Amino acid sequence: MNAIDEVTTDVFRFPTTHPESDGTLTWDATTAVTVSIAAGHERGLGWTYTSPAAAIIIEQHLAPLLRGSSPDDITDTWLRMRKACRNLGVTGVVAHALSAVDIALWDLKTRLLQVPLSAWFGKVREAAAVYGSGGFVNLTDDQLSEQVIGWEVAGCTAVKIKIGAEPERDVDRIALVHKLVGSRTQVMVDANGAYTPDEARRVGAELDRLGVVWFEEPVTSDDPDGLRRVRDAVHCTVAAGEYIYTETDATRLIDAVDCLQLDLTRCGGYTGFHRAAVLAAAHHRDISTHGSPALHAGVATAVRRLRHLEWFTDHTELESLLVDGAPHVIDGRIGPRGTDADPYGHGMRLAASAAAYRISPAPLA
Repeated sequence: MNAIDEVTTDVFRFPTTHPESDGTLTWDATTAVTVSIAAGHERGLGWTYTSPAAAIIIEQHLAPLLRGSSPDDITDTWLRMRKACRNLGVTGVVAHALSAVDIALWDLKTRLLQVPLSAWFGKVREAAAVYGSGGFVNLTDDQLSEQVIGWEVAGCTAVKIKIGAEPERDVDRIALVHKLVGSRTQVMVDANGAYTPDEARRVGAELDRLGVVWFEEPVTSDDPDGLRRVRDAVHCTVAAGEYIYTETDATRLIDAVDCLQLDLTRCGGYTGFHRAAVLAAAHHRDISTHGSPALHAGVATAVRRLRHLEWFTDHTELESLLVDGAPHVIDGRIGPRGTDADPYGHGMRLAASAAAYRISPAPLA
């Protein structure tokens, strides 16, 4: 197999239609950092949602390790990248950078081997169930209703909204969602760590009364003991894990939640995702993916104890602009999408439409 001879990065900033808020944060744009890795006649693409600083980490700390190495030895490369970043720390933005590189490496390898990524990983299902996700706390009732109806039309059998900013209004918003979807669709909520453990237990009791089935990150993921206290006090599923960067992070959370969330754009790409998924299976825990539905579609079909994928409004809109070949939701499910023109790897290439959102070279200050 040809050695890697080129590594390039780009940074894109995609403004949201209007400012969006959850229980702890407000934002008006999402930044995507892409990495392209070439060997011989092929090129692999990876990306992550993060700070432009991730591009600098890739260029200065990871690319020198990649050039001249074999795209076949991904596990060895992954471990060497982790080692090279020891003094930077391997969580946060560094983990985002490493994840994007790993995704690109797997795309490159399977393209060189002329196989779809999903076929290389093996499949236990053809497609995975998705749930509609968004429901920001600053949406009007009309805006929230429009989102929920869109998820229903797509066939989602579960929908998730943000809570944690205004407790009394949250109850009204949950009631509105229930009214819109009826008994056929499950209602989920995400607090983004907005509560203390005692507050979350009280909120959780109310969620149980309202028939909510999923309580995501009721307290910060930095507090596994707090998560455990909430989980032991409520009937709805308690989930967390979107900020897992390493197996150690997964180990700290795995006994504190009912369902472990994994985000391959943060937890080490496809390599880190599989390592954490195996750990979850060993502890008899389901997993659910966080964000990035287009990237997760190719690996979710290989995981037996997968509950569902998050079809997150921001990322689905962004992915249609960032890449060509992103898979679509059909009857509430999403599967890997290869086309006759691009059947190998994860089946996606950087789209011409992304150019309008490019802000690279990455700003240094």
